[in-house]
Amino acid sequence: MSESERYDRKTRQLRLLSEALASGRLAPVKRMLDTLTPGEIARVLESLPPAKRSVVWGLVDPDDDGEVLVHVADEVRDGLLAEMDNEELRSALNTLEVDDLADLVDDLPQQLIEELLRGMDREHRDRLEHVLSYPEESAGRLMNTDVVTVRADVAIDVVLRFLRMRGEMPEHTDHLFVVNRNGRYIGRVALTALLTTDPDQIIAEIVDDSQPAIRATTTLDHVAEEFENHRYVSAPVVDGDNRLVGRITVDDVIDLVRDRAEHDLMSMAGLTEEEDMFAPVAAASRRRALWLGINLLTAFLAAAVIGKF
Repeated sequence: MSESERYDRKTRQLRLLSEALASGRLAPVKRMLDTLTPGEIARVLESLPPAKRSVVWGLVDPDDDGEVLVHVADEVRDGLLAEMDNEELRSALNTLEVDDLADLVDDLPQQLIEELLRGMDREHRDRLEHVLSYPEESAGRLMNTDVVTVRADVAIDVVLRFLRMRGEMPEHTDHLFVVNRNGRYIGRVALTALLTTDPDQIIAEIVDDSQPAIRATTTLDHVAEEFENHRYVSAPVVDGDNRLVGRITVDDVIDLVRDRAEHDLMSMAGLTEEEDMFAPVAAASRRRALWLGINLLTAFLAAAVIGKF
């Protein structure tokens, strides 16, 4: 689907949704929301004024609440969080992966964060605290700790049996990461290689050590550059001792690149991508005071020059 087709589709969805809201018919709105992804629902919410946004937010499937909160702009998120009680918030946050949950923690009340941590099992809590220990604009904050690892001295047949017993695989898993007994990163093994190689061979014979791991302290701009240059679907993340601590997947990098592009575009107008476009005039004016002042000053200067002639 081309960019223009996506824009037309979004415009049509918003028009139909606004018409349904104006008529008071909520059933068509609910059916429309059920066909959208959490990211698309987030864009719809950002495009609505507060009154309509509140109605639509109440119709979103509770199972999608957490993912929608991750995707909306900060100011819009603050308004949505204010409409949720603690029980609703806990239920929504418990559906999120560690990397997505880390994105929301800074916007949550401290009391709720403490309750959320107490309600987690030890392993999940340790993973979240580990991700939060890294700087906000680093690979460590973007990574997901749900990683499938194997040892180099294990037979392929054993790995295949392990994967069948495991059942589910993390999203965007195209490689398994190979580590030594101390958890240090050695290389990766493609799933296609596992399926097409003699099962009696060991992992060490098919490991690919050509992909360098990304340091957890690496900047997000460098992470995006690495994914663009190497066309990664997933990439391992290691700490200062080369221990594997997580992985970054292409969907997170796409979100990162999109956010950077939106920031560059909106900053040209003195805006940020985290603002609520329907915020009250007084609040919006305070945020844009510097930009508005500069424009006013240049207008006076232009008028003065014109007056000389």
